Amino acid sequence: MNKTRLFWLIFLGMLALSVSIEPTSRLGFAASSAIGPEAFSQPAISCQGTPPQSNGYSSYFQNWPPETLITQNPPDPINSTVATFSFQCDHLLGTDCTFECQLDGGEYSNCISPLTYSGLSESTHIFQVRAWDARGNVDPTPAQYSWTIRFIDSWQATNVNGAPSERSGHTAVWTGSQMIIWGGRFLNSGGRYDPSTDSWQDISLINAPSVRSGHSAVWTGTRMIIWGGSSNIDLVNDGGRYNPATDTWQYISTTGAPSARFSHTAVWTGSLMIIWGGIDDSNFLNTGGKYDPATNSWQTTSTTGAPSARSYHTTIWTGSEMIVWGGLYVDVSAHYLNTGGRYNPGTDSWTPTSTGANVPSGRTNHTTVWADSLMVVWGGSGGGNTGGRYNPTTDTWQTTSTVSAPSARSSHTAVWTGTEMIVWGGSPLTNSGSGYNPTTNIWQATSTIGAPSARSSHTAVWTGTEMIVWGGSDDADLDTGGRYDPATNSWQDTFVGTPPPRDSHTAVWTGTEMIIWGGMGEGGLTNTGGRYNPITDAWQLTNKIGAPDKRESHQAIWTGTEMIVWGGAFGGNSGGRYDPNTDSWQATSTINAPTARNSYTVVWTGSEMIVWGGYDGNYINTGGRYYPASDTWQTTSNIGAPSERDLHTAVWTGTEMIVWGGKYNSNYLNTGGRYNPAADTWQDTSTTGAPSARCYHTAVWTGSKMVIWGGSNGSSPNTGGRYNPADNTWSDTSIAGAPSGRYDFTAIWTGSQMIIWGGLNGFPLNTGGRYDPAADTWLATSTTGATAARYFHTAVWTGSQMIVWGGYGNCCNPDYLRSGGMYTP
Repeated sequence: MNKTRLFWLIFLGMLALSVSIEPTSRLGFAASSAIGPEAFSQPAISCQGTPPQSNGYSSYFQNWPPETLITQNPPDPINSTVATFSFQCDHLLGTDCTFECQLDGGEYSNCISPLTYSGLSESTHIFQVRAWDARGNVDPTPAQYSWTIRFIDSWQATNVNGAPSERSGHTAVWTGSQMIIWGGRFLNSGGRYDPSTDSWQDISLINAPSVRSGHSAVWTGTRMIIWGGSSNIDLVNDGGRYNPATDTWQYISTTGAPSARFSHTAVWTGSLMIIWGGIDDSNFLNTGGKYDPATNSWQTTSTTGAPSARSYHTTIWTGSEMIVWGGLYVDVSAHYLNTGGRYNPGTDSWTPTSTGANVPSGRTNHTTVWADSLMVVWGGSGGGNTGGRYNPTTDTWQTTSTVSAPSARSSHTAVWTGTEMIVWGGSPLTNSGSGYNPTTNIWQATSTIGAPSARSSHTAVWTGTEMIVWGGSDDADLDTGGRYDPATNSWQDTFVGTPPPRDSHTAVWTGTEMIIWGGMGEGGLTNTGGRYNPITDAWQLTNKIGAPDKRESHQAIWTGTEMIVWGGAFGGNSGGRYDPNTDSWQATSTINAPTARNSYTVVWTGSEMIVWGGYDGNYINTGGRYYPASDTWQTTSNIGAPSERDLHTAVWTGTEMIVWGGKYNSNYLNTGGRYNPAADTWQDTSTTGAPSARCYHTAVWTGSKMVIWGGSNGSSPNTGGRYNPADNTWSDTSIAGAPSGRYDFTAIWTGSQMIIWGGLNGFPLNTGGRYDPAADTWLATSTTGATAARYFHTAVWTGSQMIVWGGYGNCCNPDYLRSGGMYTP
């Protein structure tokens, strides 16, 4: 408080004392008169002449501005994005103030104490508040508070907004605003794609049907119904109803349901789902059922007059009938069929389709659309690039033109736009297509510029303005797609976002991005990857062109300009160098490269990558040095090298690679060695005071010591050791406050702490610890907001945060993860 204000407070105190003595003051007002903010509405006291006398002593202070006080504020720093402030005015003659507040230099606005801000960014913020009195006087020096939001011992989720995992043999429906894909290749997951926002949203797995492919799906107007198909164990005759409005599933009755099958068909009539045909364990079928979701009940379809048994056929709904046509039947040989039938659900009766003039040749894996009054059939195995237009009113066929028609194909897709049928993709693999106008009998090719990559067994839906294709296979399952606009004959990618879920992949930190690559996912091994920017919380997929072969349990290092991946399960002794600036790959030489191996280690020296140890069918103690500048390999000496092993660790000290621990056959090891690449020589590490033998542990380099911790040796110790190469000695790590024992976890070095996190010890963990080797002390990592428990994940250190991603989230059932979290210690 300034000296002038202090003086007037003393003066007023003295004046109040005099008022208590005299009933009426010398200044002309009663002692009982209220002193309020109205005293401050008069003109300021003049510096010249006689002050106004009419209002007593209040007239001296009627224009005195209020002073604003902040009485509550957040601590500085804080790891919360919420901040609450309380404030008041210290008015000499009253307390009826109003307030205006400002945050980070924005505009002042009216506010009331207490005031809470939420969703603030991780940065320094400045809050200001100023008081106004009833006379309109404002505090000329607003109260101010500055604080920093810094996430300490806290977690933030990484973006998981991405397409579902790669797949083929799935289904897709259009809801009117979203495409919903589900199942495929023994999956029971899916996603909802909104083209208006170019974004994906996962769909719930709670009560979802079991994993399957070769099933069917229809859209009722409010729900997607899936049914039948082949699980990873057997055929099924169950299904589920999915409500996207509530993101919930309901089981559908199996009472009276058709027998289990796959490669059948389904249509929606407006009130019923009709399924028909397909294959069971040993038979082709000509049976079916009508499912009423209103009553959750089934009725069988008549077999009287029904088409012959078949699978891989097509069906369409005309508005009053289901038309079945074509398909495959196998006895001693395969038969492509050109027969069909029209089913009336109201009368439960069949009428055969004509096999007379112009009927297309028999075929399977073809496509059909309903073109207002005609069924248009095209392509397929046995059909070449021919087709037909069927008129159910006259029971007659007309051929489709082959002039400018697409090349012959099967397992393609087709949609009806209202004026034309668009066919796209298929096998032999292609990303070409064409639009067919049944009125003019003319074809027009679709552009391939910007089109999705060639594929088959994908899905396609028509939105009303666009065709969206997604997924499928090009010898590997895909999680990409595209949107085709026939009005402009142009393509636009569908959003991909997060890479598909996986474990046993690798991750490196570039200085601005985390790059993950390879590993094992729901669709098997992968050679895909992604780049994550924590500032924008956004992913970008890595280029697949020129990428190394699919693999898992490989190793990767960052050189300063490139990520180098090498070896691993199914990777041979090959590798690749990825340049994120050009999004391009270059193969690593295999000349003089070490033998293919698993469970080995790599370090980066600043100019070379050193590979050592592992398992190549035998436990080995050999290695190699890779020079990316010359794309050449040089073998490491094995004179004096540690004994053969795998599942060990290695660190780079700046001059030496130190390897330690691991396993040989069933023997756990607590030995190691120091490799000097300048001299190409080895030196043993001491075993005196060394930690107990183990594998699956971690190791970090602090700048002066190697710290190893955890792992497996028949149990899961929560012990470790600090190795000092300067004097070849060991010291234990404290177990006071240490995390529980574990293996298949990750460890990173922050510059002052080792952070271990996740892993497995009977079940996946989402706990961890921060170890300070200088003080030999542990602090637990927060579990509040922590990402899901996992193992076989990756972790990188950004300089301020640890980012964990991917991994496996269940010890028993398939649960590959595409999620992650950023932890700030």
